[in-house]
Amino acid sequence: MHAFDVLGDPVRRRILELLADGELSSGDVTAVIRAEFGISQPAVSQHLKVLRDNGFATVRPVGARRLYAVDDTALRQADEWLGRFRRFWTPHLAAMATEVARGKRLRRLAAADDVEELR
Repeated sequence: MHAFDVLGDPVRRRILELLADGELSSGDVTAVIRAEFGISQPAVSQHLKVLRDNGFATVRPVGARRLYAVDDTALRQADEWLGRFRRFWTPHLAAMATEVARGKRLRRLAAADDVEELR
């Protein structure tokens, strides 16, 4: 399965978001996903298996519990593939960052002028 096929599913993307904050038990993952998506525990387990089998997550048994974590292998491969397209959005993001910084500076200067007027 291609990395983007795996990432194309919103449940799997959400699981990765949860795991990005640190290792979680399968029970913790299942509780959140069931609450947010209304799917069964076996369905969540299947999504975890897809993530494991495709290099997005690892599992570590601790007694009866299974602890899941992000495996960056497939994410690095997806990032490498995206690398050839970065030139299309990098300049736009840099320009946006410049405009955001300019706006912050202008607001800071305006606030300082307001304080000066009050004195």
